[in-house]
Amino acid sequence: MAETHVESNNVKSKNIKNREFSRIIDSNIVSTFSPFHWLSLAVKDFINAPMIAMVYGIVFSIIPISICFLVISTQNHLFILPSIVAFALVGPAFATGLYDVAWELEKGHKPTFKHSLKSMFRNPVGEWGFALLLVIIMIAWMRIAALIHVLYPSYADPTLEQLINFLAMGIAAGAIISSVVFTLSAFTPQIMVERRVDIMTAVITSIKAVNKNAFTMFVWALIIVAMVALSVLTLGFGFIITMPLLAFASWHAYIAVIKTKRHRDYE
Repeated sequence: MAETHVESNNVKSKNIKNREFSRIIDSNIVSTFSPFHWLSLAVKDFINAPMIAMVYGIVFSIIPISICFLVISTQNHLFILPSIVAFALVGPAFATGLYDVAWELEKGHKPTFKHSLKSMFRNPVGEWGFALLLVIIMIAWMRIAALIHVLYPSYADPTLEQLINFLAMGIAAGAIISSVVFTLSAFTPQIMVERRVDIMTAVITSIKAVNKNAFTMFVWALIIVAMVALSVLTLGFGFIITMPLLAFASWHAYIAVIKTKRHRDYE
């Protein structure tokens, strides 16, 4: 009987541990047009912490500006699609510092660079593990882009009709991979900034929350695409403003969608 009792306790203990790992945090259903409210809150955050936001924006903009000048200098437009998608893949993982700024502002604190930099090590296993996951996806995307490049016409000045297969495959592959990454990263970095949870819990929660608010997140994705496109049209300099705004808005999206058992005094 004693052995049976011990075995029963061990099973219960294992079940508890299993429930703690890769569990799902519940989420709210929000209005379809909530992303515009998130963006308005992001503008307020930018105004309240302009210096930090601009510094992060400049750091973020270095990559896209380099991509634009590389394309212009080499006149090789084939760099554009894979490079922009690659940038979009790794961007969410490195917006952690800006999430911390938005969090500090919501709590009524004055954000600082030191505090925002420390946030990158608040949940190091989860945060850097997720960054590594995005890098792996980015590498996979670059390999796919290289394979798609085989479809590019081998002669000079191809017509649009001759480019159609190449463009169709590139756009389809980029859209699919970007959609997957958006679903994975919509709330994952923010969850790991505020809560010390494992990466699987954060990722699965993000996937479920996006699916639960499909139309809302589609509107949010369109806003992100529009702001990224606008920034690209400014040769990457627009990212100095748009990246902090998107990061701040993403934090407010997290606050609105992902539930918490403890009441947030700053809501």
